[in-house]
Amino acid sequence: MSRLMSTTSIPSARTRVKARVSFNRFRAWLVACAIRPEARLWLVIQLAILHAVIWTFILINLKAAQDVHMDVAEAYGWGQEFLWGYGKHPPLSGWVAGLWFKVFPAADWATYALAMATVGVGMVICWLLSLRVVDARRAFLVVVMVALYPIFNFKGFKYNPDLLQLVTLPLLVLAYLNAFEKRTWQSGIWFGLAGALALMTKYWVLTMIGAIGLAALIHPDRLRFLLSPAPWVAIATMVVAMIPHIVWLAGVHFVPLTYAGDTYSLDDSRQVHQLVAGYALHNLALLALPVALAALAMALVPHWFTLLLRAPLRIVTRAWGRGANPGVNVAQALNVWIIQIIVAVGPPLGALAFSIYMKTDWGISLFFLVPLALVAIPALRVQSAALFNIAVIWLLLSVATLAASPWIAAREMAANAGNTATYGARSELAHELTQAWHTRFGSRWAVVAGTMESIQPMVFYSPDHPAALMPLEAWDSGLTSREDAKKYGFIGVFDPTDGRLPAFEKWVSEIAPNAERIVMTTRRFTHGKAGPAMSWNIYIAPPAK
Repeated sequence: MSRLMSTTSIPSARTRVKARVSFNRFRAWLVACAIRPEARLWLVIQLAILHAVIWTFILINLKAAQDVHMDVAEAYGWGQEFLWGYGKHPPLSGWVAGLWFKVFPAADWATYALAMATVGVGMVICWLLSLRVVDARRAFLVVVMVALYPIFNFKGFKYNPDLLQLVTLPLLVLAYLNAFEKRTWQSGIWFGLAGALALMTKYWVLTMIGAIGLAALIHPDRLRFLLSPAPWVAIATMVVAMIPHIVWLAGVHFVPLTYAGDTYSLDDSRQVHQLVAGYALHNLALLALPVALAALAMALVPHWFTLLLRAPLRIVTRAWGRGANPGVNVAQALNVWIIQIIVAVGPPLGALAFSIYMKTDWGISLFFLVPLALVAIPALRVQSAALFNIAVIWLLLSVATLAASPWIAAREMAANAGNTATYGARSELAHELTQAWHTRFGSRWAVVAGTMESIQPMVFYSPDHPAALMPLEAWDSGLTSREDAKKYGFIGVFDPTDGRLPAFEKWVSEIAPNAERIVMTTRRFTHGKAGPAMSWNIYIAPPAK
């Protein structure tokens, strides 16, 4: 009996060897798929899809007690009509949201799916861009580093023009590298169209366009590129493609430039310095994670444990070598290094020189090249095992975050129980106001007026999806007007703690002196836990008779 137990309780050597062989075969299969031309694109697309799905569910859990961000609601509102501009920004982010929500409902989960679909497409383009600079092995390492970059997961929860630049700017750099290499008029057309697409996302991309222009002038092969038709065809194509938007800009008296000047200019030099320092530290901290995890993946290649015991320094030094590296196109890598250095240093210096309010979110679009810039260093040697390691690290972190997301959300809500900006029940208010309008007038609620922070959630959450009117600002979206507010009536929504309240009440008194004025209080309960109560000043102006 004891002999029988001993032989059945201990795995046979054959079983252990088979398991080891299966594991090694799987690792070899993954590396082969990352390298083979016929398989690597599909592997990256599947990685991007899996990343988008996992992180959509993570965000659904993390944001369960919150309404969507006002930027997301604003993009949804823009997408209700396809215009050539929306007051503050060019139209592309509104167009994309409009197309998305023709397929998906106006629901929280759909906004997180849109954000993750955006970064997923950006990941694939970053990989295609990497193949112009490094071999397939390094390109796969780059794309997984990008997936680990918090801008492509945690920080990428809100779809807006900043996030959409993670598609259009990698596409722009890819088109530039293609034009720099081929130097044909056809490549110039694609380069120009990519530039126009980027400009139609946000004017901030002029920083990247400027960096690309400087890279073309600085690069040692500049004459070969500048004497070819590619750059000049690109400029002409971009200008022609931008004509409809330029006409729109002139028609609205260049109001987006007014918005930028009024919103982001500062007189306090000390505050400017603090904001620039915060911008730099914020983006360095975000980049540290993928860089550190990639270093770990490259360190944990075979025999790492033996080296740890005998020569620990070799774990680091063996990843570096001398001599030529056929896995790196140095000419294209030089383009990437120049562009990344310029966009990393230029905007902060510009903010200091011109006293600009430097938002940390402006770095979202400017640092997607960092993983490639590092992996393209010729002295760096990337072993095949590092590809499997980085993929496993990404998967383990993603699955662990998914499992922990309900707990993280509960902890965040407990720690910020009184934060009305995050947990205020705006969606509940939208439904209550819709019901109030229907009860009084029996018609569709067409216009909501107030500040962006207060009214954009009404646009998204109300079943009527009223158009947003911001009478205190000069950069209305163009989706409605003061004449529409008089004709169709409106509901004004205002935070009573907002210092702009007297100005808004003056506007209401002028346009609708007989408007009904009430106060509403909303509160959300999530998993049996109460969020903060929030009161609103409400102004209900009836339609014209």
